[in-house]
Amino acid sequence: MAEDGPEIKAIETAVDTPLTLIVICLVSAIVLLFLVAVTCFCYRRNRRLQNGKRHGPDQPLAFHSHRRPTAVKSPAGTSTSHYLKKSPSPTGPARSPPGMSGHNTPSPTGSMHGALEAGVNGNMGMVEPLPMPPKNVFTTESEIHSPSKEEIETNEKNLEQSASYLGQLVFKLRYKHDKNALIVSVVRCRDLPAKDPNLGSSDPYVKLQLLPDKQHKVKTRVLRKTRNPVYDEDFTFYGINFNQLPAITLHFVVLSFDRYSRDDIIGEVFCALNTVDITQAENQQMALSREIQPRSLKIKSQGRGELLVSLCWQPAANRLTVVVLKARNLPKMDVTGLADPYVKIYLLYNGQRIAKKKTHVKKRTLSPVFNESFVFDIPSGGDGLEQVSLEFLLLDWDRVTKNEVIGRLDLGGQKCTGSALHHWNEVCNSPRRQIADWHKLRE
Repeated sequence: MAEDGPEIKAIETAVDTPLTLIVICLVSAIVLLFLVAVTCFCYRRNRRLQNGKRHGPDQPLAFHSHRRPTAVKSPAGTSTSHYLKKSPSPTGPARSPPGMSGHNTPSPTGSMHGALEAGVNGNMGMVEPLPMPPKNVFTTESEIHSPSKEEIETNEKNLEQSASYLGQLVFKLRYKHDKNALIVSVVRCRDLPAKDPNLGSSDPYVKLQLLPDKQHKVKTRVLRKTRNPVYDEDFTFYGINFNQLPAITLHFVVLSFDRYSRDDIIGEVFCALNTVDITQAENQQMALSREIQPRSLKIKSQGRGELLVSLCWQPAANRLTVVVLKARNLPKMDVTGLADPYVKIYLLYNGQRIAKKKTHVKKRTLSPVFNESFVFDIPSGGDGLEQVSLEFLLLDWDRVTKNEVIGRLDLGGQKCTGSALHHWNEVCNSPRRQIADWHKLRE
């Protein structure tokens, strides 16, 4: 009979269960993926090191060409072939116009290494001095022959012409009878002056309007840092009969964009369609080129006109009444021979502007009649009108560009002289009386 003892049972292994097998497979797969990732990282690192040693730090960079912006169809409809190009923001990144790749752009690798190696003496290990440039030929000739007075005057005239030259504007015209539409294409500008002296370039764009109505105004996009912009933009003006074309004048204004102040006016171009053989533009585009003219020529050649004002000083109420009556002999500001004048009035106290008034715009006239009265309250504490002065600005209203100052007039203050000073003294010495007088406008 066997002795009774502890019962011994067989140990059950957990390896045979399916859950344990799944866990072991997942751990093995994770370890395998980790090893593959480490191997790829080491391979890429070794390859970068080999490429860096092979090419070196002086390897030239590859520049990728940028695609040109595509044309955007006009939202007015698909019946017309006219299209508008997408205009970049004036504050956006600079983009060179087509065909304007600079020839003076330095290469990224440069050619200095070859020049330095050419100047090194291999035997002595010293740098040879560069040869001195030859003497100026003109200096040697000037010692023998001195220029005459005629040559000096000719050179001075050429310098003045080159300084006043503002470039050229190239545009195209086309008329479509079936749509009663005039198409004006602004192609490009050439040799514009540099409005940014630090960069030696400009940020030009072109504004266009039809005279004499001044109803239509359009403008091109801004091209950054160039003096020879290429636009190639079309503008279509509908509802214009062919018989109306001789009475229309194209008014182009070339400006340079300025981010922090008003845009600088480079110049303008007038093209009267009665001086152009418009029949050539019926079936195909007709290309034209005009020289850009300065805006100030029309004022300098005609004078600035005169202004009639009336003043009345009321010391009891500390009020100064100003009546702008009329103006005469104003310069022709438009190609139609007319102007759109109005007057701004500033009240100055101790040389600082403290109040401003302005009249209504009188359209298409060189002899406007305003008859508008304004009352200014004079600060108390002063001795009459000793610290008070008035500044009149006569401006020409313009829909396209900023309003241009035709002339100015100062009554009172240090700038007041001549008839203006006599008028001001008479007003101060004769209170409660309306005293009127004509004054010539100055620059």
